Amino acid sequence: MGYLICGKCKSYYELQPGESPKDFVSECGCGGKLRYVENLDIVDPSWRPVYIKKKPTKKEVLKDKTRSMSSIPSNIKNRLNQFFQKHFGNLLYNIRNRNRVHRTPHGAQYGSQGMGPDFINSVMRELNFRNIRWEVVIPVAIVITLILVFAPGILTLLIFLILVAVGYLFEDIIIGTKNALLIGAISYFFGYLITGSFLLLIPLTILGAINGAVCGWIGGYIKTRIRGR
Repeated sequence: MGYLICGKCKSYYELQPGESPKDFVSECGCGGKLRYVENLDIVDPSWRPVYIKKKPTKKEVLKDKTRSMSSIPSNIKNRLNQFFQKHFGNLLYNIRNRNRVHRTPHGAQYGSQGMGPDFINSVMRELNFRNIRWEVVIPVAIVITLILVFAPGILTLLIFLILVAVGYLFEDIIIGTKNALLIGAISYFFGYLITGSFLLLIPLTILGAINGAVCGWIGGYIKTRIRGR
């Protein structure tokens, strides 16, 4: 079975059946490097047996990643939701009172009637995969997926900024929101699928869709305000 030894503090750990040196950390608690030997012939009585900490399992690493990813985005998501709620009424008012009539690609007029039947119908018409710009959706979804897999905590804010930018790219706020929603759902699904968060895959995919929709709407709102000046 062998032993893990530390020459700095003169300690050793005897591997148990089923254990491998790869299961343990590379440093002793004293800071010294651990070394594997098959046989332990110790003459110096100052050497002592100790417990060596094992490396975290893949499941534990993924659990910690999920916990860290869900804690940081929640604060940002709450701020975005508050921003959305605060300015949603203003946006509807601006749309309702704009002099020019905004037409959807389907010809529905919703600029002058706000949340009237035409506006609702234009939203219902977009509940499909038409007007999806795959040349934007696919590369952006890949970028966000890579961020979720390799740098979730550090670049979380960048994900929201990217989704806002997607909404800003489109002339139609509804189509922009739909494309951002799709990007959020795809990237969160594959990002958490790759990291192994299978039990949380569905709720996290829904969260990605919500984040995409909210950020895409904010991007369209910003574009509307800039053009309204």
